[in-house]
Amino acid sequence: MELERLRKTLRNKKGASEETPFGPDALVYKVMNKMFALVAWQAEPLRITLKCNPDFALVLRDQYPAITAGYHMNKKHWNSIILDGSLSEKELIEMIDDSYELVIKGLKKADREKLAQ
Repeated sequence: MELERLRKTLRNKKGASEETPFGPDALVYKVMNKMFALVAWQAEPLRITLKCNPDFALVLRDQYPAITAGYHMNKKHWNSIILDGSLSEKELIEMIDDSYELVIKGLKKADREKLAQ
């Protein structure tokens, strides 16, 4: 997936924002001030770090050489994915959706309700 399509996919999530709190090399995507994705947009090939269910994260790491423990993140809950073409766009979008949903589920009830409006 190319950078602009990836950015559009991430920004189109309900309530999502794109920020650069770690400097200009990392695009951070948040919902209700909680991160669900981090894109190393200047890396070649592109890299994205996504939240993941801990058990499923291990399965994905075993299944795909392009998926490793989250770089500079909690290795149990985050995966880093090298976008080298070895994963299909559909698989990547499913991982993005899962990351977003995990963050939503972890929000306070009031924040989930506010987002739902």
